[in-house]
Amino acid sequence: MTAATTEAPGPPQVSPGTDRQRERRRPRGALLRHRTLYLMAVPGIVYFLVFKYAPMGGLVIAFQDYMPFLGIGGSPWVGLDHFVRLFTEDTFVLLLRNTLVISLMLLVFAFPVPIVLALLLNELRGRYFKRSVQSVIYLPHFLSWVIVASIFYVLLSTDGGSINNLIVDAGGEPVPFLTDPDWLRPLYIGQEIWKGAGWGTIVYLAAITAVDTQLYEAAELDGAGRLRQSWHITLPAIRPTIIVMFILAIGDFLELGFEHMFLVMNSLNREVGEIFDTYVYTTGIQNGQLSYAAAVGLFKGLVGLLLVIMANRLAKRFGEEGVY
Repeated sequence: MTAATTEAPGPPQVSPGTDRQRERRRPRGALLRHRTLYLMAVPGIVYFLVFKYAPMGGLVIAFQDYMPFLGIGGSPWVGLDHFVRLFTEDTFVLLLRNTLVISLMLLVFAFPVPIVLALLLNELRGRYFKRSVQSVIYLPHFLSWVIVASIFYVLLSTDGGSINNLIVDAGGEPVPFLTDPDWLRPLYIGQEIWKGAGWGTIVYLAAITAVDTQLYEAAELDGAGRLRQSWHITLPAIRPTIIVMFILAIGDFLELGFEHMFLVMNSLNREVGEIFDTYVYTTGIQNGQLSYAAAVGLFKGLVGLLLVIMANRLAKRFGEEGVY
């Protein structure tokens, strides 16, 4: 008697045409399944298209002697003349020095503050107390720079300012915080920290919540205190987030913002406060040199782009993910 042999059925044969049809249908199916998320992204996409990408077409006036009554199409071309003027004027050294010094101070003093605040908030055990502290430190973010500058003016003014009143009552002389050039940069950095540090903790607190709690339990069994746990567990866990935020901060190295500096700068401290953003306003809006102002803005954007690319490559070289 011979045993009947049966062959195991092989995998179904699928024609190449069927695979291609499935690949074509898959993006459409994913679009339909996640249509709610795509609809939520539409306002952000429209915002960037209208306010970020569309205005980039106006950068062409940086290579023209732009005249509003002639328009972009009728204005004469001057090539790189505006860039040559920017790099050869004595003002460029002043602008570059002030911008670099303030940007470096922001990276050294302001950038670590949200990280430290996030680590401290993570140690709070009382839920209601933690939420109260978070609400208090988030509040300055929602104040405009006009309000922030006004608050500091009331506190630091030599004419009835609260801080100077205390100094005078203690037997000292009023300190010209708002007009002394030596105080402009510390005042600027302090306002940036006060306004943005609390809001900056949100990203780091979100990253901390993803840390495995078993790591803390194991470290506690080994006798590690809260400080050592933060140093050896929490910080290494949120290091990718810190690097990404640092790369983004590097991209804004020459982009300090016009409004803040414009409000704290005056004729007495302009020598240390004039930066590219305020210079663009002065030359472009007040003096009507729109093409030259556009060239200055384009220079800032290109420097920021190069810094982001370099910082991202450096992060990848050290084994980090980077931004892209």
